[in-house]
Amino acid sequence: MDQPKLKTTIAVLGCGDVGATLAYTLILQSVCSEVILVDPKKELLEGQVRDLSDATYRGGSGTKIRAGTHKDAGQADIVVITAGAKQKPGESRLSLLSRNLHILSSIFTSMAPISPHTILLLVANPVDILTYFARKLSGLPESQVLGTGTSLDSARLRGILAQKAEVAPNSIDAYVLGEHGDSQFIAWSSAAIGITPLRLVLPDQLTPDFKASIAAHTRGAAGAIIRAKGCTSYGIGNIAASICKYILFDSRSVRPLSFYQPDLDCCLSMPAVVGRRGIIKAMPVELDEDERGQLLDCARGLRAVIEGAEAELSADVKLEKALEMDKGS
Repeated sequence: MDQPKLKTTIAVLGCGDVGATLAYTLILQSVCSEVILVDPKKELLEGQVRDLSDATYRGGSGTKIRAGTHKDAGQADIVVITAGAKQKPGESRLSLLSRNLHILSSIFTSMAPISPHTILLLVANPVDILTYFARKLSGLPESQVLGTGTSLDSARLRGILAQKAEVAPNSIDAYVLGEHGDSQFIAWSSAAIGITPLRLVLPDQLTPDFKASIAAHTRGAAGAIIRAKGCTSYGIGNIAASICKYILFDSRSVRPLSFYQPDLDCCLSMPAVVGRRGIIKAMPVELDEDERGQLLDCARGLRAVIEGAEAELSADVKLEKALEMDKGS
């Protein structure tokens, strides 16, 4: 007879600024029974575990935190991947992506065999591309592989619109969709406050210039923060913790998440119902003609990057085989 599962576990791969902030948020909110931190930098890993453990001793959280291995992570309820290489000066986006894909491949090799019930949450960038390849590398069902995508961008959008409309951010129903990057777009046609379309709330302000200004603010927020302090961690850490909570609590919340779009053959952010099985279902969204065009342009751009990465990975495999043959001769 199978023993009942007595605890919920979230594994965080990478314990830098984002991974540590995520772990801290999970502890404070008591989202799960146990957090496992995994990082190849052993000294950093030990220091983060000790520091985070100190945050649990006051008795306000029942969450335990410990260091673990990739094998341990492969059996967790949720695996959150924050680990990734940073861009070198002058390095191309494709070269950086290639390095991150090698890291991703190594992670999945080390985690194998992954529990068939694990939900995989990608946070590392470029999140849409990594989510696409994680589907193939992990062997998990597509519904169980998702990325944070434009969740944080959408939160920033709600924040700035709330200021303009003088209402609470949680009253704003508006989404940034597409790529978590330069080609993202705002679904203005469906934006609302409560049940009232945004165009009725801000009839005089909703001009093309206003929209462009809001879009630029939303798109450029991360860059501005990084220039000021070197990284972003609190916003994305909180967003990732919230997604973990929606999954473990099977909340069936609707959020813009990056997941596979069969008709576009890439991963990008669209509204979805998220719960214990990951992406429960995609939510239909009505886009106007301009927004639909932006979505297709976004998908074409992502497909071009994917095809470039696949070609580079294929070349790497051929080179490795040639080197092996040369050794044997």
